[in-house]
Amino acid sequence: MEFGVKNNWTKDSWRKKPIIQVPDYDDQKHLNEVETRLSSYPPLVFAGEARNLKEDLAKVCRGEAFLLQGGDCAESFAEHLPDNIRDTFRVILQMAVVLTYGAGRPVVKVGRMAGQFAKPRSSSVEKKGDLELPSYRGDIINNIEFDLEERKPDPERQIMAYRQAASTLNLLRAFAQGGYANLDHVHQWNLDFVKESKQGEEYEALAERISESLDFMNAVGINSTTTAKLRSVDFYTSHESLLLGYEESLTRLDSTSGEWYDTSAHMLWIGDRTRQPDGAHIEFVRGVKNPIGLKCGPSLEPDELIKLIDIINPENEEGRLTLITRFGENNVEKHLPGLIKLIKSEGKNVVWSCDPMHGNTITSSNGYKTRPLDKIISEVKDFIDIHNSEGTYAGGIHVEMTGQNVTECTGGTQKISEEDLSDRYHTHCDPRLNANQSLDLAFLISERLKEVRS
Repeated sequence: MEFGVKNNWTKDSWRKKPIIQVPDYDDQKHLNEVETRLSSYPPLVFAGEARNLKEDLAKVCRGEAFLLQGGDCAESFAEHLPDNIRDTFRVILQMAVVLTYGAGRPVVKVGRMAGQFAKPRSSSVEKKGDLELPSYRGDIINNIEFDLEERKPDPERQIMAYRQAASTLNLLRAFAQGGYANLDHVHQWNLDFVKESKQGEEYEALAERISESLDFMNAVGINSTTTAKLRSVDFYTSHESLLLGYEESLTRLDSTSGEWYDTSAHMLWIGDRTRQPDGAHIEFVRGVKNPIGLKCGPSLEPDELIKLIDIINPENEEGRLTLITRFGENNVEKHLPGLIKLIKSEGKNVVWSCDPMHGNTITSSNGYKTRPLDKIISEVKDFIDIHNSEGTYAGGIHVEMTGQNVTECTGGTQKISEEDLSDRYHTHCDPRLNANQSLDLAFLISERLKEVRS
């Protein structure tokens, strides 16, 4: 019997459930035709890769590894450049090296890449002066340009998103497996604009220690030629499961297991706005066997969380579910301890990860949406310290970041001020950490984890 049948689930059963955060397409026939076309396209990822990620996340669940999930707030068609993909991948590698050194554990690397095209919005409309238009919902749906025709949801954008995701994945696989991620190249991962900074100096010192260790290992016959783990990395992709027609079109029955997988990404997550237990988004993810993330904000009631866990992970499998907390720096102590105690008492197997970005978004005095790095760091510190005091494992970090030298978040050793935001503010949606700030955060987490270990 097929997995979907015995669980009273089909890949389109979400269509019978209440749904929010969806675009209003003018031409339903065109939308159906696009979804049919997509359903005939090759998978972007494979079921076996998603199972490998689940096994890696099971190690995080047991406290044997650490999860680093990072990448763009919203990928754009305009910025789909190989250098941008390479530089973001490069910073994730740097962060992983720093975190591995501090945590004393392997780091599971998951990119918000090759599919993060759709964004939930707090309002369905945007107003400028007297003109009111549909909100920008990500390049997979409409254009960020404030123009009536550009803001109309266009089904063909799903085809464009698929093709961009495919080419991004192709490049990421080449970087991960083709020698770029070789630890022998650890010095070369330092971006030019980072090298002269404090973070660059700290990273270079760490890279030198790693090189010395590699020299010793080579002397006893262990090197990148003889050991695959030294010359390549496992790199997975993830995005928010928001545009369910697109996700359904890429959901396939795995012939080796008889189970359904969403082949648009290795991991999917459900956002804080779409986690209704009886809603369409939860209905969809409960039936696919990919690892699932669940954003947990201040409005999440403990009883509702247990209900969601039982729906998404009824067999209580390790690595199946990651709880991504996003409270804001002043709310962590108020909300997190109670959730941890409840999960412990119920014996639920989850990965705990911290999203310190979304709860710390403010509007600057000059009108820019930004995130102060000190607030981000404060939330991460509280997250780690509370887990330590509760005897649980702070298993991961989920950040919006880029390898580009942007000025979107304030603070850090670069001392980016509100006045600096206009210099290089390029995001299509929410502000991202740049490479220097990402390393700031990685070194802080590394030191905190080192203290916890000792």
